[in-house]
Amino acid sequence: MSNADFADGDHFSAAAVSPAADLQDVSINCIDCSKDFLWSAGEQAFFRDKRLENPPKRCKECKKAKNERLAAIATAQQSGVKQRIEVIVSCAKCGESTTVPFYPSQGRPVYCRSCFLELNPSILNGNQPES
Repeated sequence: MSNADFADGDHFSAAAVSPAADLQDVSINCIDCSKDFLWSAGEQAFFRDKRLENPPKRCKECKKAKNERLAAIATAQQSGVKQRIEVIVSCAKCGESTTVPFYPSQGRPVYCRSCFLELNPSILNGNQPES
């Protein structure tokens, strides 16, 4: 913005300088950790300027962790080497921390071994789990 934009002699105003002046900070619940995080007016202005229509779903920490997971997957795929992964998760039933050999899908529950076997007793008999 230049002084030519204000030909009538007005001075720069805060609203003219700050594209986020009409926006308010918004609290959003992270889909991964369920904690609230702040989507600032400045970040909203950035989204608007880039024509991004959907607000963020993850807090900064969870977004960073997701990007690291995606980078690890891409590296493994490019190398062609099968890498064993171990992802730390919380059991959807008892809340205990456990590990799984896959990246969980968003919105699908993951269980520890004991809760999984409790929910699928037929596995102990050699049958396949129920879907």
